[in-house]
Amino acid sequence: MSKKALKRIAAALERISPAPIGTPDFGAASAFVWHPDPDRLVPVARVNRVGVELLVGVDRSRDTLMANTVQFAAGLPANNALLWGARGMGKSSLVKAVHGAVNADYAGLKIVEVQREDLPSIGRCLNLLRGASERFIMFCDDLSFGHDDAHYKSLKAVLDGGIEGRPDNVVLYATSNRRHLMPRDMIENERSSAISPSEAVEEKVSLSDRFGLWLGFHPCDQDEYLTMIRGYCDAYGVAIDDATLRAEAIEWQATRGSRSGRVAWQYFTDLAGRRGVSLS
Repeated sequence: MSKKALKRIAAALERISPAPIGTPDFGAASAFVWHPDPDRLVPVARVNRVGVELLVGVDRSRDTLMANTVQFAAGLPANNALLWGARGMGKSSLVKAVHGAVNADYAGLKIVEVQREDLPSIGRCLNLLRGASERFIMFCDDLSFGHDDAHYKSLKAVLDGGIEGRPDNVVLYATSNRRHLMPRDMIENERSSAISPSEAVEEKVSLSDRFGLWLGFHPCDQDEYLTMIRGYCDAYGVAIDDATLRAEAIEWQATRGSRSGRVAWQYFTDLAGRRGVSLS
C-alpha cells in the first residue's frame, strides 16, 4: 500500500475518532450527568427535586446527611453514604434536596449523577474531577448487584480509590433498596453452594461496609403519610380541608396497596392537577 493511501486512511481515522475531552466548565451548572463513549459531563440546568423541609419522617437521616455534606463542602473530612431501605421513602429525594440546600451556601459543591450501567467508566470520570477546585457528590441511584455482576468492582475505585486514592474533592452517595446491595436469597445461595462460603459472599457484601454512613429508611405510618401531603399542599398553595384530604389520600394509598413518600407525592400531583395548580 502506498504512503499516500496510508495517509488518507490515517486522516479518515482521525476524523471519525472522538476528540479528547476538555476540562468541563463546572461553573455552567450545579449538577451534571456522566455519559461515557464519548466521555462527557452534561450540565443539568434544572434539578428535579423538592425542598429538604418537605421531606417528612426522615429527620435523623436528613440531619446526619446534611451535617456530612456541610463538612464536605467546607473542605473537611466526610464519609461516603449509603441510603438504603423501603422503596419510595425519599432516599434519592433526600440526596438531591440536601445538595440543593448546601449548594445555596457553598456554590462550589456540585453533584454528578452516574448510572449503574456506567460504573465501569467511573475511573475516567474521577480523572476529570480530580484536581478541580470544586467539590463533588458522586450520586448513584438505585444501586444493586446481581449474580456474577462485576460492576461492584468498578465501584471500589470510588470507595477505595486504588493506588491513587479517592480524590479528596469527591464523595459518593448511593441509594439502594438493599442494605448489602444484593438480594438476601443470593447471599444465602452463595453461602450454601460455594466451596468456601464466607469468602464467596464477603467480597460483595463487604462493599457496603466501605460506606462510612448507613442511613436506613423504613415504611411510613398513616400520620406521616398524611403529614407529607399536607406539607406539599401548604408549600404549593393547594387548598383542601383536612377531612377531604384524609378521605381521598387513604383511598389513594389503598388502591395502590402501599403507603410511602412516593405514593403521597403521586396523590398530591393528582390533587394539584384537579385543583388547577401548577407545580413548575
